[in-house]
Amino acid sequence: MSMTVDSKLAWRRRGIGILIALLVFAIDQGIKIWVDRGLNLYNVRVVEVLPFFDFRWTENYGVSLGLLTAGSVEMRFLLMLMTSAIALFVAVWMLRERLLADIAPLALVLGGAAGNILDRWNHGFVVDYADLHFGEFRPFLIFNFADAAITIGVLIILARSLLSREKPQADEATPASGELN
Repeated sequence: MSMTVDSKLAWRRRGIGILIALLVFAIDQGIKIWVDRGLNLYNVRVVEVLPFFDFRWTENYGVSLGLLTAGSVEMRFLLMLMTSAIALFVAVWMLRERLLADIAPLALVLGGAAGNILDRWNHGFVVDYADLHFGEFRPFLIFNFADAAITIGVLIILARSLLSREKPQADEATPASGELN
């Protein structure tokens, strides 16, 4: 049985999604290596880049917003298991989608999740380093490239789900003859 043109196109788009996820993962890990070894941020702790942006070494033992902090080896394992299950769910979801506009944000989430899972496996924590601040005001917690990719991916998924709802057909919206309004 041969694949239809639409099916081939869908698999090509999924391949692009896998490449996006791999690219996000590679960029995330590359930046973390540079921040650690190149900037020696682990020892220096803070490098001021701009008046409103610093590289600041932070060890995140929890998940988003510091929730579910893993204080023991068992908790770290459970947290890795939970985030890996979520990443697997996102990967399956991504491979079921057909439109690049749906695949790409899932790929951002998948690549970011993989980067943070690898950190937790290698270090027992996620390396965060990006500190956006305006004086003492910080609109975000200290984050990393993976966190940014996950956030952007989730925002796109939410925006698409809220803004691209299918409108009912005109003849579906009007009552059939004989029905009362």
